[in-house]
Amino acid sequence: MSQPPALDVLVIGSGIAGLFYSLSVADHARVGIITKRSAAESATSRAQGGIAAVLSHEDSFEEHVQDTLTAGAGLCNEKVVRHVVERGPKMIEALVALGVDFDAQEQKSNSADHLELGREGGHGRRRIVHHRDATGRELERVLLARVAAHPNIRLFEDHCAVDVITTEKAGIPGGHRAIGAYVLDTRTGKILKILSKITLLASGGNGKVYLYTTNPDISTGDGMAMGYRAGAAIRNMEFMQFHPTCLYHPLAKSFLISEAVRGEGAILRTRDGHAFMSGYHDMADLAPRDIVARAIDTELKRSGDDSVFLDATHWSPKFALNRFPTISERCLSFGIDITKDQIPVVPAAHYCCGGVHTDIHGESSLLNLFAVGEVAHTGLHGANRLASNSLLEALVFAAAASEATQKRLPSIDVPGAQVPDWEEGEATESDEAVIITQNWDEIRHFMWNYVGIVRSDKRLERARRRIELLQDEITQYYWDFKLTTDLIELRNLAVVARLIIDAAQKRQESRGLHYTVDFPQRNDLYQKDTLLCRSDG
Repeated sequence: MSQPPALDVLVIGSGIAGLFYSLSVADHARVGIITKRSAAESATSRAQGGIAAVLSHEDSFEEHVQDTLTAGAGLCNEKVVRHVVERGPKMIEALVALGVDFDAQEQKSNSADHLELGREGGHGRRRIVHHRDATGRELERVLLARVAAHPNIRLFEDHCAVDVITTEKAGIPGGHRAIGAYVLDTRTGKILKILSKITLLASGGNGKVYLYTTNPDISTGDGMAMGYRAGAAIRNMEFMQFHPTCLYHPLAKSFLISEAVRGEGAILRTRDGHAFMSGYHDMADLAPRDIVARAIDTELKRSGDDSVFLDATHWSPKFALNRFPTISERCLSFGIDITKDQIPVVPAAHYCCGGVHTDIHGESSLLNLFAVGEVAHTGLHGANRLASNSLLEALVFAAAASEATQKRLPSIDVPGAQVPDWEEGEATESDEAVIITQNWDEIRHFMWNYVGIVRSDKRLERARRRIELLQDEITQYYWDFKLTTDLIELRNLAVVARLIIDAAQKRQESRGLHYTVDFPQRNDLYQKDTLLCRSDG
């Protein structure tokens, strides 16, 4: 791609947050979407369970609110929780209108009033709208088709954001604000300067900072790292959710077994058949994810086994194939018939409850920089995300960010020629890519071992010393050699690792997803968000 013209809106990421926002704003703005690889490759496309929304007469907004607050362990912003929950039905109606094919009750139409509702851990009612066990793939299919057909949206695949451009970095007076991004065209190796009135981070999560994760390879915390370097406030990075049930098989790379499987009655068991979850929580297998993940971790440490087992052998083959076709077929490809064989599972890094802090409109502390989706911290999830609230959050805040964008666009001018092009300086082609691989692997190993499900002061301090040394090495390498996607991702991964470690060291208690053996109890002195800003080091 040649140097693009200035845009009204630059969207970084092509998951549900970026696509829904783009469609919402495109009738009023020129939109450019950049994505590191193909547009369909996103965490959204892997989402199995669905979207939480109150659609049943047996359910209520208040019950959904209370389930969310309970899971969040005292750190949810109740105003935000109510804001999101109350907009759930409207978001589902919008998706149905776009053509999303949610599962409907038998012999009923695919309308919001007649959708089949599932149940997942932490939910007191059935309220999960889904498309079998491949909800995310259906969302991506519909949203990408709509984006491709919209005349005001340009989609740039194989383009990797390097850094947010700010007036401060460009030496432009008039207040610190975002004005676009430097972007690597991975097909040409050129760094482009893409200017925009509004920049939206929708780049997803950071699961690849851990050795074992359910996330796609692209989830390297790019938006979180870019937002931090640009000066945006970051909150609650210590709260990394480990999904309790990732398929344990040497060939099953990062394959998630949806929480909806337990919602439909599957039971966690040890190798000897003991159903252990009732000993950890009164909701047993439907307990919130943080409790289930720690319970599995405890059982594995106690037994020395490699995995626990998810037992759905009481299901009929017809039910298993109709409700969970993707899981059934994938397990069968590894020789596991889920109606006859128990499924070996282990916890894996899944979802970051922290990120770039935003207000109720999705705007960060940096003017004209918005963040939506997993990259953002809105206050909804608190110390632990309630299952299937994340897609709902993305939709609600994408719509809110679109409204705020439309109101503000007429008053924004882009500096244009005053912004410098990217300067490569004396950078040369690297002939030591092994350094990137080695540093990447080292970060992921020590984050898993020292900053995982169970933490301690000693482990966190070891991790901090290692990341400080690695960041020095990476910084030198970054400025000496020409940029590649691997180098950009490594730089971002190191920043995110440092943010998680720093936040975990600040929180001297156990709450939600953050559990430390040195402070095993909740302490109300820490019933507050953990704030990190660039000036913190």
